[in-house]
Amino acid sequence: MAVDTIPLRLQNQGRQNSDRIAYRVRESNGTWTSTNYGEYAREVRAAAKALIGLGFEPGEKACILGFNCPEWVIADVAAMMAGGVPAGIYTTCSAMEVQYIIDHADAPVVFLENESQWAKVDAERENLPKLKYAVMMKGAKVADDPLVLSWEDFLAKGEGIEDSAVDARMEGLKAEDPATFIYTSGTTGPPKAVMLSHLNLSFTADAAVEMVGMTLNDHNLSYLPLSHIAEQMFSIHGPISAATYISFAESIERVPDNLKEVQPTIVFGVPRIWEKMHAKVGASLAQATGVKKRLVTWALSVGDRVTNERNNGREPGGLLAFQYRIANKLIFSKIKPLMGLSNARVCVSGAAPIAREVLEFFAGLDIVIHEVYGQSEDTGPTTFNMPGRTRYGTVGPAVPGVEVKIASDGEILVRGDNVFMGYFKNQEATDETLIDGWLYSGDLGAFDDDGFLKITGRKKEIIITAGGKNIAPKNIEAALKNLPLVSQAVVIGDRRKFLSALITLDPEALETFAAEKKLKGDLHRNELVMREIQAGIDEHVNPQFARVEHVRKFTLLHRDFTIDTNDRGKAELTPTLKIKRKIVNDNFANEIEGMYA
Repeated sequence: MAVDTIPLRLQNQGRQNSDRIAYRVRESNGTWTSTNYGEYAREVRAAAKALIGLGFEPGEKACILGFNCPEWVIADVAAMMAGGVPAGIYTTCSAMEVQYIIDHADAPVVFLENESQWAKVDAERENLPKLKYAVMMKGAKVADDPLVLSWEDFLAKGEGIEDSAVDARMEGLKAEDPATFIYTSGTTGPPKAVMLSHLNLSFTADAAVEMVGMTLNDHNLSYLPLSHIAEQMFSIHGPISAATYISFAESIERVPDNLKEVQPTIVFGVPRIWEKMHAKVGASLAQATGVKKRLVTWALSVGDRVTNERNNGREPGGLLAFQYRIANKLIFSKIKPLMGLSNARVCVSGAAPIAREVLEFFAGLDIVIHEVYGQSEDTGPTTFNMPGRTRYGTVGPAVPGVEVKIASDGEILVRGDNVFMGYFKNQEATDETLIDGWLYSGDLGAFDDDGFLKITGRKKEIIITAGGKNIAPKNIEAALKNLPLVSQAVVIGDRRKFLSALITLDPEALETFAAEKKLKGDLHRNELVMREIQAGIDEHVNPQFARVEHVRKFTLLHRDFTIDTNDRGKAELTPTLKIKRKIVNDNFANEIEGMYA
């Protein structure tokens, strides 16, 4: 009997829920075209046959490089169905980074979104001796090259393969076999390949479905990198397990518009997504005057009280329920559709810390954002602020069925069926991270009396000042990023006498501020802008922290941090928008030294 795996679940959904929508794609004329589970299952089976037809063997790897689209998830699940292991690559990776992952995975085949991604592979083909095929996704321009196959030519390779061959591959899968590789985004050194098993995926998908109460009527927008395990859970494994459907965003730039069109019931975003929404809506609400302003203020207070009740598992009643109905009719129901959140039942933030003030702002709008904490090494979630059990300032209680404890030095340790198998081809790193069945997360934290986890820092990012004080920069940076004009912030201070910060400005907020104050010229050096940031630090940031953690100086940078290599050097952000601290220190060494001159 076949082991419970994601490919098997899809085939079952193809039979049991064949007519239900599985995914949607926006056409050029603005309509959304749907594909049902019956067809989705057939598409994946056809791709698995094609891989077998190419000579793809059980245990081999298939790399996938492209923005979210049907072919991405079809290739991913098909590789598993054919007994292999898919490995996603971030679209922002350079040619050398793409070469590193394909070569490291020993992948004989790579799926590519378009001509520009093919160009990266082509530039490094001499360094890819094991690569036999580059399959272009549907609609992509196909280079005249013996290595390259169109999507249609790829599928044709499977026409002579029997269904029994695919079934035999699925039946040969074991729960402890590698199911997928998640290449870490590399804040330090080359990316490592996190090996997740079929059990890891199925267990975590079940936990996710249970925690958010996912039903057949749920749907979400797929737009964050599918190379990341969190987006895979929301776009592939969770939906397949619960027979929900996804809509593929057209591009990152079109996400705000697509959200408004789709109005999903489940919304997953990294903090930067929620922070941008917060800044835009907050600026709009701040312009209200007179009666409208008083009404907005009242509605926000009602939303905050209602959210507090619901976060503690209680539904508001009496006068509060009556006030909520009024506030919803006059304010909430008008604002939510403009953000694409009119149907949002569960909103989730993950991958990095999010400021409590942002969560509380959305709470006032009757939007609860549930913060999740975890990492690729435990298939995404460690703890989760679940609906009905949410506490701001924490990342929630442990995921059901997962053990979480705090080591003597404050490190968060995790054990359970979500914990990974180890790093591919890196036993040394595996032995450092997996000890006696426990995942050593590298993060520092503490539980409160009710079992809610609070993250206090990361071991490798601890700043040790010249005075010997140990300081975790993440919470300070989150507070800085919550200032209206700030886009990104990096705290500096290792072996220094005091803390300082590199700050980048939010273009939209800066434009609004400049218009209000009638400012011109170099706004990054404008005295009023500098004073506004300083006031924010003095009034809203430093008071939250101990004196030794106060930010004494700051520098406003002329550009934001980027995921792309730039004229100043290497990219400062990973594809999941995590700060690469060493790169920031290298790229802005002069600015840093200037604050300590």
